[in-house]
Amino acid sequence: MAAHLVKRCTCLLREAARQAPAMAPVGRLRLAWVAHKTLTSSATSPISHLPGSLMEPVEKERASTPYIEKQVDHLIKKATRPEELLELLGGSHDLDSNQAAMVLIRLSHLLSEKPEDKGLLIQDAHFHQLLCLLNSQIASVWHGTLSKLLGSLYALGIPKASKELQSVEQEVRWRMRKLKYKHLAFLAESCATLSQEQHSQELLAELLTHLERRWTEIEDSHTLVTVMMKVGHLSEPLMNRLEDKCLELVEHFGPNELRKVLVMLAAQSRRSVPLLRAISYHLVQKPFSLTKDVLLDVAYAYGKLSFHQTQVSQRLATDLLSLMPSLTSGEVAHCAKSFALLKWLSLPLFEAFAQHVLNRAQDITLPHLCSVLLAFARLNFHPDQEDQFFSLVHEKLGSELPGLEPALQVDLVWALCVLQQAREAELQAVLHPEFHIQFLDAEVLLDSDGEFLPVRDFVAPHLAQPTGSQSPPPGSKRLAFLRWEFPNFNSRSKDLLGRFVLARRHIVAAGFLIVDVPFYEWLELKSEWQKGAYLKDKMRKAVAEELAK
Repeated sequence: MAAHLVKRCTCLLREAARQAPAMAPVGRLRLAWVAHKTLTSSATSPISHLPGSLMEPVEKERASTPYIEKQVDHLIKKATRPEELLELLGGSHDLDSNQAAMVLIRLSHLLSEKPEDKGLLIQDAHFHQLLCLLNSQIASVWHGTLSKLLGSLYALGIPKASKELQSVEQEVRWRMRKLKYKHLAFLAESCATLSQEQHSQELLAELLTHLERRWTEIEDSHTLVTVMMKVGHLSEPLMNRLEDKCLELVEHFGPNELRKVLVMLAAQSRRSVPLLRAISYHLVQKPFSLTKDVLLDVAYAYGKLSFHQTQVSQRLATDLLSLMPSLTSGEVAHCAKSFALLKWLSLPLFEAFAQHVLNRAQDITLPHLCSVLLAFARLNFHPDQEDQFFSLVHEKLGSELPGLEPALQVDLVWALCVLQQAREAELQAVLHPEFHIQFLDAEVLLDSDGEFLPVRDFVAPHLAQPTGSQSPPPGSKRLAFLRWEFPNFNSRSKDLLGRFVLARRHIVAAGFLIVDVPFYEWLELKSEWQKGAYLKDKMRKAVAEELAK
């Protein structure tokens, strides 16, 4: 810390020394006074409070520089190649610390499209000269520029052991209390997304702590929504405070800000009921003119979060119905899925969905058609033009059904069964043993001593076409291993979705002992030995529970 303070003092004294020629007639006493003022004044305007007799020579010297500074800034902003920026160091331009930082920020932007050139840049002599210039004057870089600079250094791949990177990180730590809230949020986002190094994660923890403590400084809706979207997910305590602030400022939100908050909540699966109720109130009570994109995103968020508000659902359906001629097939599929998740059936709107599909029969893609069909089945909706609609569905599925993902094939045939439109060939495709056997992940047969028996040698009453002919020995037990993945569970819960609970009951009814293997337990097992021991333990527990009945 002391070394860093000495470095800052040295930089400021150097600035005072540069002013010395213009102030020579004033004498040593005044030069010392200027140095004192430079040390105690703002880094961005170190001589803003000098008396008139001292200001005049300095102002005359600075009067000739604005045009040159603006010209350099213009060259930096308009550069389209890294070489143009690096040439500024070797030319007649004398870059200051802020311009050096702006060059690095611009370099990061240009190389984001050509990441393969980053290695060559780091080895360039001019680039090292630029870093040295910045490091020697880091204390005078403006706050806003500093917040962008750190992210740019991370993006450029500067080594973590680089003294220039460490200097910038340390400067951020020194200034944390002075930086604006939005600058802290930007820095936290940079640390989280652009660098996974230990030192940057330590800095991220400090930034999040400051954000949590200073959340009351947020005064406008734009800053609040931006912080929620960019860094809210990084800290649960911070997100809770931001939601409280959101409740305070929500009456000042416009439609676009309400949409961003809803999409953010949906993306993080945060079902904040008080906030959703407040947003619903303003969506209903205020005469907002909602655009197509806002309507689609609001419908998606409410569906994803399973938040039901009658008046909001009615408005969404009414407004979207008026916009139907302008919707694409993808937007129709997206909208139908959202209302299906919301379990809200608007007959005029869904009739319009069906008519849209028929009108664009030649252009609509199979994924979009599948989404509409699944939405209809979820709500048990039969369109007026039922024959034409399902004729199109069967025509589109036709030869394409076997090529779809197995789970989607089952969902589509199930949807057709719900709507009483399934055909024999479609049922046969998913009921064939070679197809549905892939949904079984494993099955074992144990004798009374717990030893494995060859499954294929014995009769299997649960299979339509068993391969074995021998009867299982007395006391034998069939065990089914059921692997449960993340999509099989309710959101933010360890409870299975209804369809998988039903599947589990069917397997139990077929005479199996169940060995559940949820993903959140399996992923914690690192070695094959751990996995084997885990499965054996599960098997022993399943058998013990059966014997205890």
